[in-house]
Amino acid sequence: MDLELNGKTALVTGASSGLGFAAAQVLAEEGATLAINSRSEKNLRIAAEKIEVAAGSRPLTVAGDLAASETADRIVAQVSARLGTVDILVSNAGGPPAGTFLQHDKRIWRQAADLTLHSAIDLARAVIPAMQQKKWGRIVFITSVAVKQPVDNLIISNTLRAGLTGFAKSISNELASDGITINTVCPGYTMTERLKYLAQYLADQSGGTVEDVYRGWASEVPAGRLGRPEELAYLISFLASDRAAYITGTAIPVDGGHIKGLL
Repeated sequence: MDLELNGKTALVTGASSGLGFAAAQVLAEEGATLAINSRSEKNLRIAAEKIEVAAGSRPLTVAGDLAASETADRIVAQVSARLGTVDILVSNAGGPPAGTFLQHDKRIWRQAADLTLHSAIDLARAVIPAMQQKKWGRIVFITSVAVKQPVDNLIISNTLRAGLTGFAKSISNELASDGITINTVCPGYTMTERLKYLAQYLADQSGGTVEDVYRGWASEVPAGRLGRPEELAYLISFLASDRAAYITGTAIPVDGGHIKGLL
């Protein structure tokens, strides 16, 4: 299927590795004009080189820490000046630290909120006015299956990602008449650096090994394995296209059947 993303400008944050990188590469392969963001300029250069090899075009790199309140506006302004206004936003950020409620003080909660929740809201605020003028836009927030089924030892992630999902649903209702779709995608256990961190955390807690944790997770998934980042990226690229123009306000799991609920 040709998703007809040629001529569309896409911005992907948290794109130097993992799910963000996979989403960026697939969007570039589908023809989008791409800008990528993460905190590390060095890691962005490496990611850009890989994307250029895979897709034949080098993305614009825009470094910046989205936990800082002014970063979203600066990044969107830079992308708009170089590539044109953002048509497609894929908002992705690193996950909050693992642990139980009483293990985290107020400072940790507020830092995590700035990165996981407030950065996504700031990015949306920065790109939506131009999308409204064009009467076309796509925003995809990468969250987690935790918004459907909270995950033990991820109290901060469970809370903030659920809040982001509520935000996405709310603005999807406000913006649908402007030709803008807003969706969230909810990855399950997917092989990324984030998953390695969580596996090491649980292994340290239990006295087992990282491989034991991986096997335990895989045994909970009807598909019998952990996910691959590109499997989430394919859904994101579809949601970013005209083919998905009537899909908005959704929270779609990509989890091998892990979530047990009906909705």
